[in-house]
Amino acid sequence: MRPLQSLHYAIGELAYAIANIDGQVQKEERMKLHNIVAAELRCKDYNFDVSEIIFQILDKDKQDSETTYNWALKVIKLNSQYLSPELKKTFISVMEKVAKAYPPVTASEQALISRFKKDIADIHGDPVFYKKVLR
Repeated sequence: MRPLQSLHYAIGELAYAIANIDGQVQKEERMKLHNIVAAELRCKDYNFDVSEIIFQILDKDKQDSETTYNWALKVIKLNSQYLSPELKKTFISVMEKVAKAYPPVTASEQALISRFKKDIADIHGDPVFYKKVLR
């Protein structure tokens, strides 16, 4: 898996962690979660289907939210050179939208989002990489 694919897989995992933190993810919630992630991460420049990523996550063996969060953050750190400020904002937006998808936003969901914001605050992508991509 390429670094950008890994980062998108990680946000899918984080979205699942948010949805799962207050209980099992129901079938209707799965579809809404899929739609949020697919809409937020859709990009014509990627040669992979982001919508499939979320289904891979939801169909594999279920993990608790803490384990899932830790795995996703590790992947983000390993691929941090590709994490642009825009992608960080998108990841936060995905997590917030997933939390709001089934009101109310619980204290545990809000705590995980706050923790994520703090954990990625000091992660900065490689500006040389992004200058090449923007050309």
